Formats: sequence, structure tokens, C-alpha cells
Amino acid sequence: MGFSGEMVSKVIQEYGEENEDKLLEELLSYKALESSPRSQQHIERDPCSSENAGSSWDDLSDTDNFSDNEEIAKGTSENDDTLRTLVKMGYKLEEALIAIERLGRNSPLEELVDFIDVAQLAKAEDALLPPEEKLQYNDYTKSKKRSFYNCEVLGRKKPRGCEKKILNEDEEEALHLPNPMIGFGVPTESMFITHRRIPEDAIGPPYFYYENVALAPKGVWQTISRFLYDVEPEFVDSKFFCAAARKRGYIHNLPIQNRFPLLPLPPRTVHEAFPLTRKWWPSWDPRTKLNCLQTCIGSAKLTERIRKAVENYTGDPPEHVQKFVLDQCRKWNLVWVGRNKVAPLEPDEVETLLGFPRNHTRGGGISRTDRYKSLGNSFQVDTVAYHLSVLKEMYPDGINLLSLFSGIGGAEVALHRLGIPLKNVVSVEKSEVNRNIVRSWWEQTNQKGHLFDMDDVRELDGDRLEQLMSTFGGFDLVVGGSPCNNLAGSNRVSRDGLEGKESSLFFDYFRILDLVKNLTAKHR
Repeated sequence: MGFSGEMVSKVIQEYGEENEDKLLEELLSYKALESSPRSQQHIERDPCSSENAGSSWDDLSDTDNFSDNEEIAKGTSENDDTLRTLVKMGYKLEEALIAIERLGRNSPLEELVDFIDVAQLAKAEDALLPPEEKLQYNDYTKSKKRSFYNCEVLGRKKPRGCEKKILNEDEEEALHLPNPMIGFGVPTESMFITHRRIPEDAIGPPYFYYENVALAPKGVWQTISRFLYDVEPEFVDSKFFCAAARKRGYIHNLPIQNRFPLLPLPPRTVHEAFPLTRKWWPSWDPRTKLNCLQTCIGSAKLTERIRKAVENYTGDPPEHVQKFVLDQCRKWNLVWVGRNKVAPLEPDEVETLLGFPRNHTRGGGISRTDRYKSLGNSFQVDTVAYHLSVLKEMYPDGINLLSLFSGIGGAEVALHRLGIPLKNVVSVEKSEVNRNIVRSWWEQTNQKGHLFDMDDVRELDGDRLEQLMSTFGGFDLVVGGSPCNNLAGSNRVSRDGLEGKESSLFFDYFRILDLVKNLTAKHR
């Protein structure tokens, strides 16, 4: 194919010999790079001259992006800077095109990045499934589609939700997300909605609170709303509560008057959250907030590449270097920790941004990788606490909580920080790591109530719920955020919406909530 020995040696040194497809992809990328006019011009320079101060620029971009750049040149306008920027940030061309198609060409870069990150998160979660679960995926999905919500499982008359058709995504208009994404109001903005209509079937108690990603495929939030008694979603970006974006939708039947935030108010800019970064932050990096916090972090190789690129210049680096560095910093939420040095956030820094106590996920045999994964899938506590704050006056003596898909206990931490005693908590969470985190937090905070944990929502049938509710008098609040794996709009691998293996667990949330409501009415 015309690859030089030096080129082959360089690629093998960087990527190893095992993955032949990856080697071929990188060799093609290097060849495209060397044949580009900019690269030829670079090779002709005197490596010792002062004009060669930016010579490391050719090493900055991820080499697998050049084939995508060629496709962009063929299929898009030369002025499509947003698409080019996303590809140079390391996103695949297909991901970038789908994100732009879904959100619109005029969407801010930060929203497009959030959208793609959610899709990548979903793919990463699918990749972590054990092999035996992957083998059963097709049969499981077909079964779910046949019995999407099998009312006979409930052993009683069909609830209202069963009669609702789940529309095909193409049959329904896309849901337009609000801008700014402040829901019914946030404490830092002056606009508030103080009254809304709650359908009669949804009126609490018991109260319910459901959360998932805002940027889901069209039709998903309409379907969720129909099943949850036609309650209108509240879409909120947590950047109005902290220094990081987190766009989420919430459906709940809580009052919206007299909400109040957790105090003290959390830092709302990067420099307020991490003051030591201010000293090293370059004037050409305009970021004041971070993008959506992910389950993985930027590599040491990337941060080293950025350091070498920036330190080649005595003053500010040229615009093309700045652009590359900023793109990578936005993608991976890198912060400045020294002269010309960027680094990913530490797990305890992520805990701070999300409103958890320091070291919430630390210790007990939990790996650093598990900490990032658990935090990346969690609630933003300050946001959730603001919505749940109305319960403090209603339940001064404590609350009985059913927490489905509990994660690392975001709802429990929010209620505790609000000063609402946790009398009885039934926590259902598949991950043993997360269950251990919640159990440790419960013990460390000297909770006086009772914690019951389970590992599978599908074990909660009518008999088990009735047994639990008769033990302590019922549930006051049912909280949950089912997996988003199949809701990512640009996830072509398993973009099955609410029919996907993981995201279809939403229907277990509805099933359990509806059982709780019916059992509560039965015992009144």
C-alpha cells in the first residue's frame, strides 16, 4: 500500500501489533496526514529554526480523524465549522452528523457534545454486559416487545396506562426542549412557574419522581409522560445549580410552590469550584462551566500531547493550536492544574460538582474506574434536592422512600441534606458496587431509620410490595431513574428507545409505581 518502514514502526509502537484493523486505520490516517499540503510544508521546514515552534501541531489531532475529514469535504459545505470541530474533537463523523440532524445546525457546540456523550455512555454501558446477557439480548428484546406492559402480570384490571399506544418515533413530533432549560424555575433565575395542572390520576400522595436524559429520541418523553399519568416533564440543566452541565428531564407530581435550594449554594463556575485552577487558566480558554460529567476521563497521552503543544510557544499559542486544545478540554472536561498542564477531574472533584459528600464513592474496595462510572450515572444532588424540598414541611417526622435504580443514592443524599429524616428506605439497585456505596453512606451518616436493599426491580411484585408496605405503613415517595442506554439519540448500536433491553426497565418503574398507588388506595 506504499507505507514507509518508519511509518509502520511508529504506528506499531503507539498501538501495538494485536489489532490489525486499528493498525490499518492508523496507517491510512498517517499517510493522509503526510500527503496533506500542510504536512508537506511542515516537513520542508528547518527543524532547528524558530519558525518551527509549532511543529508538534501535526501530532495534535487524533490520527483516525483524517479519513472523516475527507468525507466531510465531500459531503458537507466548506463552511460547516461545527461539523469539522466535532470531528477534530475526536467524535466520529456519523455521531456528529446525527447530533446535528437531531438538534439542528444552529445548536450550540456544548449541546451537541452533551448529546454525543450520552450516546457514547449508552454504548459503553452495553459493552460492559456479561457475554451471557449479550447472547440473550435478541430473545429478551423480542419478549419485551411482545409484552411491553403485560397487564395480566398485575393480576387485576388494566390500568389506564395499559390502554395507551406507544407511538412509533416517526409518527410523533420531536419534543422541543426549553431554552434556557430551567424547568418550572431555578433559584438563580427570576422566571418561575408557580402553578400547573396535575391530572387527577397523578395526584399524590404517594408522590413520585422520575428522571432520565433530556436528549432522548423523539417520542420517548411523550411516551414516558403518557404512562406517568400525562404529567408534563420538567427539563432542567444542572448548570443553573453547579459548575457543570447535566441536561435531564423530570416527571413528578410534587408541588412546585415554595421550593428552596440547599445552602450554602454550590459554586457555579469552575474557578469558584476549584480556585487553584485560576492561577494557571490561560486567557484564551473562555470556559466558565464544564460539560456533562461522563463515566470515563481523558487519557494521560492526550494531556501530555496538549502540554507539548502549548509549551512550544513563549506567548499564546496560535489559533489552530488553541482550537484543538479547547476542543479536547471541552470534550473531556480537562482543567488547568499547572503551567501548560491540563488534567481530568479527580473523583472527589466530580463528587463536589454533583453535590455528594467528599469521599462518597471512595474506599471499601471500590476502584477508581468504578468511581467514575458510578458518578457519571448519578443524579445532580442540588437539582434533585430543589425539587424535593417541598416535602420537608409535609413530612417533618420523616419519610418512607422507595428508591428504584438507586445508583449511589442521589435521592437519599438529597433528602438527608434537606433535613428530612429517612424512616424507611427500600433501595433497589443492580450494581453491587453502588449498593455498597449507599450502605456505607447510610452507616457513616448514622441514619436512624431502616435500609432494605434489593438488586432487581423485577423481584418487586404485588405480594412483595404489599408485605413491605404493611410493615411500615406504605411509601410516601417513589423515586427512580431507569437506565438511559437505549435512549441516546445517536446510538445506532442499540437505539431501541424504550423497547431496548435496559431502557425498557422504565416500564418496571411504572408497573411498581402503579402497584404502590393501587395498594395505597386499597388500604385507605
